[in-house]
Amino acid sequence: MHPGAWWVWAISLGTAATRTTNPLLLGLLIAVSAYVVATHRSPAPWARSYSAFAKLAFAVLLIRLVFAVALGSPIPGTHVLLTLPEIPLPHWAQGIRLGGEVTAEALVFAAYDGLKLATLLICVGAANALASPSRLLKSLPGALYETGVAVVVALTFAPHLIADVQRLRAARRLRGRPDRGVRGLLQVGLPVLEGALERSVALAAAMEARGYGRSADVPARVRRTTAALTLGGLLGVCAGTYGLLTAEGGSYGAPLLLAGIVAALAGLRLGGRRSLRTRYRPDPWGPRAWLVTGSGVAVAALLTLASSRAPEALHPGVVPLTAPTLPLWPAASILLALLPAFVIPREHS
Repeated sequence: MHPGAWWVWAISLGTAATRTTNPLLLGLLIAVSAYVVATHRSPAPWARSYSAFAKLAFAVLLIRLVFAVALGSPIPGTHVLLTLPEIPLPHWAQGIRLGGEVTAEALVFAAYDGLKLATLLICVGAANALASPSRLLKSLPGALYETGVAVVVALTFAPHLIADVQRLRAARRLRGRPDRGVRGLLQVGLPVLEGALERSVALAAAMEARGYGRSADVPARVRRTTAALTLGGLLGVCAGTYGLLTAEGGSYGAPLLLAGIVAALAGLRLGGRRSLRTRYRPDPWGPRAWLVTGSGVAVAALLTLASSRAPEALHPGVVPLTAPTLPLWPAASILLALLPAFVIPREHS
């Protein structure tokens, strides 16, 4: 299956996560992504990045709570949990405080906000664990090939680094040496750094041998047309998106956005003439890719609709404190994202 379908599926789940602060719905999104990753990720090193993104999401949630405790919150509250010593600040720092009262309302608001960002990070981790970076690189347009190589190298750096750390820690445990604490970190960190440098040198040599960065001769007229179409298309996309987000720009937003997308695609098409490369066994965008993409887009569209139709269910109240409830049809729409786990066969690669 086309790896871009997994990215669209995961980004759609992340878009759905931005439409709600209900912890029950966010937890359901996390559970759905975790189940699909557990059933469809491959044993490749890059597929182990999901756990790292989950740890990063947990750290983001904790940091958000710590900031709410230490720096206070604009949310008014009456349920005071504890009172910290408050540090006086100069007059130019009005509106900011260090310490003071910590209310339950402020902590709940911070938890909802941090959980939304954590869910978005976990969805990105699911895309990294499900889609092969090398196969995704083959599917990029020729004009974006060099940028795509840089992005893929950056995305695969962390999974390889995690795999090296796990391998070295396991080797130290087998030899009866400590692998935790400051001493273990220092003993493991130097070999990991050495391996990363060696891998970087080998990668640079391989890219040079394969002619990375070389381009074909294109007439100046085509280059100018490509630049004009790409720049104009991006400006049209930005202006059209702004028009759709504002009340007074509804009449021109959609046509301008559509024209910008068409111009940008035409510019990318022309820019691909500069790239001297071929695709070996390209991944077709078949019915399975459409099914995966459609399930994710449906979740994002239904959650966006629910946020406008029933905002009180997707955004539980904080002042006064109310227990979140699970809205039925938004929760059922999230379950549509489980469709790839049952209809897409697992790929062993």
